Amino acid sequence: MTFKIMLIDDEPVTLKRLRRLLEKKGYVVSSYSDPVRALKQMATCKYHLVVTDLKMPGMDGLDLMITVKARFPGTEVILITGFASIDTAIEATREGAFYYLEKPFKPEQFLEKVEAALERVKISNEVGISCSRMDDVVDLPVIIGKSPKINEIEALIRQIAPTDCNVLITGDSGSGKELVARSIHASSRRANGPFVPVNCGAFSETLLDNELFGHEKGAFTGAVASHAGLLEAADKGTVFLDEIGEMPHAMQVKLLRVLQEKELIRVGGNKAIPIDIRIVSATAKDLKSEVTIGAFRKDMYYRINVVNIELPSLKDRPDDISLLVFHILNKIHKRGGDEIKRISSRAMTMLKSYSFPGNVRELENILERAAAISKGNDIKACDLPPDLIELELHAYQRPKGQMMTLAELEKDYIAHLLEIASQTRTQTAQILGIDRASLWRKIKKYGLG
Repeated sequence: MTFKIMLIDDEPVTLKRLRRLLEKKGYVVSSYSDPVRALKQMATCKYHLVVTDLKMPGMDGLDLMITVKARFPGTEVILITGFASIDTAIEATREGAFYYLEKPFKPEQFLEKVEAALERVKISNEVGISCSRMDDVVDLPVIIGKSPKINEIEALIRQIAPTDCNVLITGDSGSGKELVARSIHASSRRANGPFVPVNCGAFSETLLDNELFGHEKGAFTGAVASHAGLLEAADKGTVFLDEIGEMPHAMQVKLLRVLQEKELIRVGGNKAIPIDIRIVSATAKDLKSEVTIGAFRKDMYYRINVVNIELPSLKDRPDDISLLVFHILNKIHKRGGDEIKRISSRAMTMLKSYSFPGNVRELENILERAAAISKGNDIKACDLPPDLIELELHAYQRPKGQMMTLAELEKDYIAHLLEIASQTRTQTAQILGIDRASLWRKIKKYGLG
């Protein structure tokens, strides 16, 4: 197996030295001093290992690594830096780095870490993630995150996917329930069969009956031919019943028989049709409470809830936000963006401190908007929605560990407001409670203009 390695460092001497070391070992090596150009290259040719410097102009190594791990899960990353710190090392490994190597290092030390990283890649390939299928892996439903709760969910999916047990996915709207359902299907023995999503809240009872079960010719006015329903269409595959808490009682009774008998009868028919399906359901409601008040059938609840997967809200896993941001920006790029958008550290900080009542779906909408209105390839704080900017405008904190004079504090606060308000002086002056002329004098005094 020939391994491909990407080297990224803004120091030409370091690039040349490391490339020579790796090529002597027989590795195929590409080297770049510009991290943005390196990412473009990685979109055309998949690499097993990325070795990148931490401090670089344009994009730092930590952001680069997060992008790589989100876009290419099978690629390992080693960070190298001449500005080592314990905090940075902890953050790097927490974000997914294979190793954090401090300069200066000995050639044998560097090669030892490279070989260990590639050994991990090799083991991953042997258990099914072939490098020749990396594009396919990226296109599969991927749950983005590394928080303990997400790791638990991924482990549970791997455990239950090979079985045929019915699964109930619960969680707030926009938390990714359909993604989890697709992941279960893609990891199961039914992966080559159809995945059929049905929104139970989108149809009236009559329409839902016809959509799920189909009908025979003459079953009702306009039924000029027999029609197979979605349950038949999903034979040998998975049916995803979204918003199942909205399903009428009469439909629950009919579906319960399908789950018990593994057969259905079309509307207007009398012939039982055998089907082989797996049911994965989802709801934002508390179905247990719905059962208690009689709004949902108890027997149906226990039939669909063999295994329950409860998804956390995005506000409960803030460490996953940076990974999700780069993953979503990459998706936007794939849909037709000219360049992969970068995001400023201030904008990222604002996203990490936001509560996201709409969960991952809201994050996607925020980034879609920001990517559309941003000038150039950088998403700045001012490109985020006004409500996020308003929150940040009033969230000023004095720099930690620093005692400041009144003038220094005023200068720092005004600079903060100007940055968030994208140099809009009228808005800044309103927040400060002064007129534009007074603000102009302070900007001139502190050299902020």
